Amino acid sequence: MPRNVLTAVAWPYANGPRHVGHVAGFGVPSDIFSRYQRMAGNRVLMVSGTDEHGTPIQVQADREGVTARELADRYNRVIAEDLQGLGLTYDLFTRTTTRNHYKVVQDLFLALHKNGYVTERSQLSAIDAATGRGLPDRYVEGTCPICGYDGARGDQCDNCGNQLDPQDLINPRSKIDGKPPKFVESAQFFLELPAFAEALGSWLQTRVDWRPNVLKYSTNLVEEMKPRAISRDLDWGVPIPLPGWEDRNDKRLYVWFDAVIGYLSASVEWARRTGTGDEWKQFWTGGSADSFYFMGKDNVVFHSVIWPSILLGASGRPQGSPGPYGELDLPSEVVSSEYLTMEGRKFSSSRSVVIYVRDVLERYGPDALRYYLAAAGPESSDTDFTWEQFVTRNNTELVAGWGNLVNRTMSLVNKNIGSIPAPGSLTASDESALQSSRESFAVVGGLLGRNQQKAALHEAMRVVADANKYLSDEAPWKLKDDPDRRESVLHVALQLISDAKTLLTPFLPHSSEKVFAMLGGEGVWSGQPELREVDDLDGGPSYPVLMGDYATQAKWESQPITPGAEIGPPVPLFAKLDPSVIEEELARLEQ
Repeated sequence: MPRNVLTAVAWPYANGPRHVGHVAGFGVPSDIFSRYQRMAGNRVLMVSGTDEHGTPIQVQADREGVTARELADRYNRVIAEDLQGLGLTYDLFTRTTTRNHYKVVQDLFLALHKNGYVTERSQLSAIDAATGRGLPDRYVEGTCPICGYDGARGDQCDNCGNQLDPQDLINPRSKIDGKPPKFVESAQFFLELPAFAEALGSWLQTRVDWRPNVLKYSTNLVEEMKPRAISRDLDWGVPIPLPGWEDRNDKRLYVWFDAVIGYLSASVEWARRTGTGDEWKQFWTGGSADSFYFMGKDNVVFHSVIWPSILLGASGRPQGSPGPYGELDLPSEVVSSEYLTMEGRKFSSSRSVVIYVRDVLERYGPDALRYYLAAAGPESSDTDFTWEQFVTRNNTELVAGWGNLVNRTMSLVNKNIGSIPAPGSLTASDESALQSSRESFAVVGGLLGRNQQKAALHEAMRVVADANKYLSDEAPWKLKDDPDRRESVLHVALQLISDAKTLLTPFLPHSSEKVFAMLGGEGVWSGQPELREVDDLDGGPSYPVLMGDYATQAKWESQPITPGAEIGPPVPLFAKLDPSVIEEELARLEQ
């Protein structure tokens, strides 16, 4: 029976273009999952947008001599264009500076406040000595007071996993200029996280299908929860919707609080743009949907502990009354990827240890990058992006494996027949090849449904390898004197290609579209996102969004090919890369 599936994708920060490390964690895995779920007949809502508030945006804007809004406008468009080029099928990719988002954030804040889960108290706030602006927790670094790690952030230590406050750090320093910040007493609003510890602990015990590292880390966090500030001394962000606070220019809701609420606000915006305005409830209330949150491991705490706490408190749980959005469902799964490094070094735009998505798309195309990240990305362990491996996988697996199978089969059919031949009498080897291909849908689909994408891709490429072996073993080019047998072999080979094309569609949607057309298909096989210019629904400035019509022909099943469909000359699926690409790209890293 079809299910409702919410794919909630981490919000890229709008202070620059995205690099490969970013999309390895949140972008490509979420799209592979969503494409598969749509093909399997489920109703998917995939949402995200650019995260645009907080000090880092303001700092970058100051450096460039523009306003924070101007900077966010620029990179919102750049990021949306890059994600479109990568083929990420968002039902809505929006932004956090819409009036719709402001309202949803403020509604949840007020619900939490009413239920007693948001309280006002004084704390020491980190202030940048040079600018006088408040520093986000992650913009303060120092030595962890618990384990002694010199590189802990003001919100947590990545070495020991403990939550921290900036003032806890030994020898704290600002990431902006490296100087010690000033700490001043300041009134802030706090989310009373300990109030949710028991409910979160019980809920996490039911999450048996999560990746073990995510579940263990989240469970440990619950045991150490303490109140956490959700406002800051800033002038760029969502205003605090309380009397005496809403008109202040020096206080805003903290960026991490408003960003996680973006999943809900984007869903509400999608419903308002495409339906009656209530369709979002099918993905958020009454247990009517499964929800999957995709991000890198540095964001696990926000999605497995803090966001569920917000959802609980705004729903009146464990006490209180539901806010305007009713009782909201908790995440079904937090799908966290590990870190991706670049040639043995941590990705760093400032140090030029980076490869931007746009550059890869221009030089090598989207499917080559999607394939590499699916096959060698940081799904369950830290991995290293190397240009040598990128070129090798492209040339041996995509070009010589999948591309060669399609090219030589299509060439034989085009040259000798011109259309898909009807099968004659099939041999045991024919039937075995077809049966194995059909059975792979359950195997690959099961792996994709559990977000084991590396294993799923490996299984799909096994189908390609088996098809190549079948073609070589049967050698239809040697059957000129037996045209009936030749046509049967080529029919089977084309069916195997059609199946492989379907199995690879979540990973390689652009090249799968080409194979669909070469097999005589008409129309769109698997939809692509569209960049649309829209007006703010509540009167704010216009902006670009990603949306699309994804109800296309791709179904998760073996679909019989049609004898008689014309087969023209094959179209190259992938470009073979010269080994010199490796040195060229490594040289760019050193510039």
